[in-house]
Amino acid sequence: MPVFVDKARIFIQSGKGGDGHISFRREKYVPNGGPDGGDGGKGGDIIFAVDKGINTLADFHYGGKYKAENGEDGNKRRMHGKNGSDLIINVPEGTVIKEAESGKVIADMSGDNSKVVVLKGGKGGNGNMHYATSTMQAPKYAQPGQPAMELEVLLELKVIADVGLVGFPNVGKSTFLSKVSNAKPKIANYHFTTLSPMLGVVDLDDARGFVVADIPGLIEGASDGAGLGHEFLRHIERTRMMIHVVDAASTEGRDPLEDLEAINNELERYNADITKKKQVIAANKIDMLPDGEYSEIIKKIKEKYEPLGVKVFATSTLTGKGIKDLLYYVSRTLSETESEPVVFEQEYFPEQELKNIDESFTVYYDSEEAEYVIEGPKIEKMLGYTNLESEKGFAFFQKFLADNGILDELEKLHIGEGDTVRMYGYSFEYYRNADTQPFNDTNEDDYEDEEE
Repeated sequence: MPVFVDKARIFIQSGKGGDGHISFRREKYVPNGGPDGGDGGKGGDIIFAVDKGINTLADFHYGGKYKAENGEDGNKRRMHGKNGSDLIINVPEGTVIKEAESGKVIADMSGDNSKVVVLKGGKGGNGNMHYATSTMQAPKYAQPGQPAMELEVLLELKVIADVGLVGFPNVGKSTFLSKVSNAKPKIANYHFTTLSPMLGVVDLDDARGFVVADIPGLIEGASDGAGLGHEFLRHIERTRMMIHVVDAASTEGRDPLEDLEAINNELERYNADITKKKQVIAANKIDMLPDGEYSEIIKKIKEKYEPLGVKVFATSTLTGKGIKDLLYYVSRTLSETESEPVVFEQEYFPEQELKNIDESFTVYYDSEEAEYVIEGPKIEKMLGYTNLESEKGFAFFQKFLADNGILDELEKLHIGEGDTVRMYGYSFEYYRNADTQPFNDTNEDDYEDEEE
C-alpha cells in the first residue's frame, strides 16, 4: 500500500527567455541591408494541474527541482527562437501551494482551480532589427531574454470532505467510518491506528449523502505539534461540519467531558475559525455503559453542550444504536448550510513579488576605492544589452539611470562632477548634464559581413 504523504517541499523554476540576436544583412546585390537579428523565444511556464487519479503527494516526498524549458536564442535573417516547453506538475485535488519562506498561499488546487500557471516563463529578447532608426541605422545591441523565475514552494494536501471525524485516539472513529460508509480503514485497539486521513461516502435513503473523513486521533498539545495531530489538523479546515466522537464509557480511563473540552481547545488554538463550524457529538460505546443511552454521563454531556447548539447522540458502533439518527441529522444540517467549497485565497503573487526583487538596486559610496557603486539585478540586466563602448550606447544608459532615479540617489550621496562611478566592472566619470543626444555612427567597417 502506497505511503500517504500530505506535505512536501520542492523547488520550481520557469524557463529563461531566449536572447535577441545581433546580425546584419549582407548580400551581394542588397547594399546596406541593415540589422536582421531575430527575437528570442519565450521560456516555458510552470503549471500546476489537478489529477483526480492521485490522492497523495508521494511523488514529491523527497523534494526535487522542477524546471521548465528555456526559450531558444534568436538568429540571423530575422529568425525567431523556439519557445520553451511548459512544465505541467500534476497534484491531487485539494493541494495548497505556498511560498516556502512566508507560508503565504500561491494557489489552492480546489474548486474551479484545476489548472494554474504559478511561474511564467521569461519573455524572449528583441533582436537588433527592432532598434534601427533614422539616426541609428546599425544598432550593435539586442535585448537579452527575461530571466527565469524560481521559487521554493510547500505543497500541502488538505482533504476535501463534507464532514470530519475528530476525537482522541481509540474512541471508535475508524469503526464508525467503516459502519456508515464504503471506507475500509484499518481497525485495532491501539493508539494512532489511523496514520492518514480516510475518506468514505455515506449513502442514505431519501436523503442527501455526503463525504466523511476520519482525521487521525488528536491529543492535547496537537496544535503545538504533539503526536500526529499537528500534521493532520489542516484537513479539518476543508470540512463544513464535524462529528466529535467521544468515548462515553471511559474505556481508557479518561473523562468524556474533559476529552471534549481538550479537543475543542486544540481546534481553537490551531485555527479559531474551525470552532465556528457546525458540530455534533457522538457519545460512543454506550453498549459498555450499564444504563446505555440513559446513563448519567450521557445526561451530563447533553446538559453541557445542547444549550450551546451542539446536538448530542448516544451511539454504539457495535450495535448500531443511534448511528442512523445521527447521519440523517448531519445530512439535514449540511443541506441547510452553505455548500460553497472551502478554497484558500491567494496571498502571494510570484510575478509581482519576484519582479520587485529583480528590479531592485543599491547605490553607495566605497570609501576605500573612493568610488560610487551601483549594484542590483536591474542594473546588471541593462548592462547586458547596452554597448557602453559607443557614445550612443553610453547616452542611452545614462538616460536609463536618470529615468529610474539612480542619478538622484548618487546626488544624495554628494557626488561631484568627474567622480568615478563603478558598476559590475564598468567605471565612468560622472557628469550630470552630459549630452545625451544620439550621434550618427554607422560606419560599415564596424560590422562583420554576413553573406548568403
